Amino acid sequence: MLKSLSKQFILKQEKLLREQEEKIKRQIETLKKEDPFADPDHASDNAAVDTDVREQVGHETVEAQIRDLEKKLIAIQTAIKKIEGKTYGVCERCHKNIPLARLNLIPEASYCVSCEQRLRS
Repeated sequence: MLKSLSKQFILKQEKLLREQEEKIKRQIETLKKEDPFADPDHASDNAAVDTDVREQVGHETVEAQIRDLEKKLIAIQTAIKKIEGKTYGVCERCHKNIPLARLNLIPEASYCVSCEQRLRS
């Protein structure tokens, strides 16, 4: 099945995926540093209630962003493993080739469009 993807295309996708992987790792590290709860003095300060609420909301926002980035990171790392295992571009559900247009748009795609739609409905 991988035979339908050119070596040039796979190398381009792998480069793109590895760049995205590094970018997301940097974003996660930046978010962790921006987390209001990352401040070691946070636990011992006697901040006003409104400051405490802002910090809590800020923390929850950062945590949600990190969770979303971690999900994308896992998908990217899975796609890289598929390239290494020579199974990249094959739908995990129906085992048919994922169209090139979809892989260009979503390099970490694990499913063809129809299987993705079935899974989401």
